[in-house]
Amino acid sequence: MTKLEKTQINPIANVLNIFLIGLYAFTCIYPLWYIAINSVSSSMAIGNGVFLLPVGFNLEAYRQMLDISGLNSAIFISIARTVSGALLSTFCASFMAYIITRRHMLARKFIYRFLIFTMYFSGGFIPTYVLLSALGFRNNFLVYIVPGAISAFNIIMVKTYIESMPASLWESAEIDGAGVMRIYYKLIVPLTMPILACLIVWSAVGQWNSWTDDLFYMLGSKARNLHCLQFMLYRVMQTNAAVALRNNPMSAASGIDVPPEGLRMAMSFITVLPILCVYPFMQRYFTKGIMLGAIKG
Repeated sequence: MTKLEKTQINPIANVLNIFLIGLYAFTCIYPLWYIAINSVSSSMAIGNGVFLLPVGFNLEAYRQMLDISGLNSAIFISIARTVSGALLSTFCASFMAYIITRRHMLARKFIYRFLIFTMYFSGGFIPTYVLLSALGFRNNFLVYIVPGAISAFNIIMVKTYIESMPASLWESAEIDGAGVMRIYYKLIVPLTMPILACLIVWSAVGQWNSWTDDLFYMLGSKARNLHCLQFMLYRVMQTNAAVALRNNPMSAASGIDVPPEGLRMAMSFITVLPILCVYPFMQRYFTKGIMLGAIKG
């Protein structure tokens, strides 16, 4: 291919790349933008359709959303399960991966293969529900964090990361008299911080977005203060906004009509906003952790 042909193709390829990347970015960003502009538009504008900019700007949907009974406790439960669940899952994955990589551990190959087996086969929902109910996890905050504490995929990621490091590091520590826990806290945790940060992001996003465990295990009046924010969004999405606000005298006295769609958009935007704010700060650890944890050697 001549230099002339290369110069003729490169600008076309660049324009095509820019167009495709821009189109992909638009498809990722626009749904969030659509939710945001509809959450601050008037009821009449939402009924007619709002697609580019907010029409009839008002924050009544957010004000009425804050008046929903149980919202504060739902936000607290969501934050609590996200932080505790992410930390517990990351600790279990890192410690178990470290134990499996120790050559003198008994049956370590069997345990590792058993973990892989659980990625393809499970007992199903009904046996899981019966087991967790028998263990007392119904209407219990621990149902949010304990069942998902062990993740075979996370363990494999950390195990691969650890095996990419020279074994002489902890062998020399053992010669100096360091025990299992000391090696874990002093060597493994600091050296595997990129992959651990990646797992924390994964676990946090999964915990924050989860709501099916709330739906199935939090039943009756005993679980009134244990519902999470995502479940409350699900309930608002499935019911009329007037039903969600019928016990709120402030909404009736406001004189401003907020359609169900406006309230749904406001709650959807609020549930996405925390992850949207945190994720950019963890992106560099996320990318580095995936690349290093996926390659051995």
